Amino acid sequence: MFDDVRMRGFQRRADVEEVVAWVDALPLRPRVESVALAEAAGRVLAGPLISAVDVPAFARAAMDGWALRAEATFGSSETDPIFVRVVGTSRPGRPHASRLAAGEAVRIMTGAALPDGADTVLRAEDGTQTGDSLAVRVPLPLGLHVGAIGEDVKQGTRLVTAGRVLRPQDVGLASSIGVPRLDVVAAPRVALAVTGDELLAPGATPHGTHIADANGPMLRALVQRDGGTLVRSDQLPDDESALRAWLSEVEADIVLVSGGSSVGEEDHAPRLLHELGELNWHGVALRPAAPSGAGRLAEAAAFLLPGNPVSCLCAYDFFAGRLVRRLAGHSPTWPYPLLRARLARKIASVLGRVDYVRVRIVGGRVEPVMARGASILSSTSEADGFVIVPRDHEGWPPDRDVDVFLYDAGPS
Repeated sequence: MFDDVRMRGFQRRADVEEVVAWVDALPLRPRVESVALAEAAGRVLAGPLISAVDVPAFARAAMDGWALRAEATFGSSETDPIFVRVVGTSRPGRPHASRLAAGEAVRIMTGAALPDGADTVLRAEDGTQTGDSLAVRVPLPLGLHVGAIGEDVKQGTRLVTAGRVLRPQDVGLASSIGVPRLDVVAAPRVALAVTGDELLAPGATPHGTHIADANGPMLRALVQRDGGTLVRSDQLPDDESALRAWLSEVEADIVLVSGGSSVGEEDHAPRLLHELGELNWHGVALRPAAPSGAGRLAEAAAFLLPGNPVSCLCAYDFFAGRLVRRLAGHSPTWPYPLLRARLARKIASVLGRVDYVRVRIVGGRVEPVMARGASILSSTSEADGFVIVPRDHEGWPPDRDVDVFLYDAGPS
């Protein structure tokens, strides 16, 4: 049964762990798409990369010098060199065409194919060529300075496993084995509605009682960071019929509604999600994102994010971003570097709720940012990261070591 909490407040708030478990239990239906190599770095590989060829497919020189037969150099020395005849040159992509006879050599460049009959390479600094005569002053073992067939990649080798976030060198490796496109996990499609009569377009100059939309640009960047793509973004008034129409027609893997999720008269999102789909939870024991909710809308997962910017950021990272990351093939865990550091001042919390506390790193110690309001977005830019206080703690005392999730690689 739907509990309309407008103008009454939440009678119960779900535990964060309960909501996270609900998110993690959602069935995944990741899609796969084929992309060109130029677009593949940073994407998640959908299937293993297996080589159908040897790389290199020919024996090649690993040094500049001369290619010849090892047996022709046996017995040579600095005082008693052996002379062979240089009959040509082998360059990368332009091999020497003829087979070498005994006592013959070819000038060869690094990466060039060894001619038939050659089995070793004399380094440039170890030989002296005069005209077409090469003086060899050191005996050469078989295969010296020669890259064998398949030295880099053997045919049939599994090079990269599915689920790997492709690195630039992985893309280069795929190219080297003749793979022009790669199957990757398709970016989850995310639709966003930002609601509020007070909102202006993103970046507009605030005036009167109107404010510029901050949540839209922030959520777009968060979705992109987590591997999703924003396929639709709309700004709606606090109007029930407008939000109903939007929810009825939107198509995506994940639906985000920013604003209208709390207990005011104009907070229509929870009731509409209940009517048009499923409202699986509404209200969570989390500060500053208590008025959050989620459920299902047809085949999509739907997340109701508070309109206050810090609450919106917090709710996205805890819940919606977790699913975006899973659907994109990434780990669902926090996408932030972790730092263990000591508190300079205490952090106060309340038993029974999780606290998302913005902090700075000053002189190697952790200081809570004083601005705690859910609408003070500047506090998240001022902060270096955040500390999570679990619901079974009343905070942390000074001089305690805590885990800090850094918004970037670390404080500047």
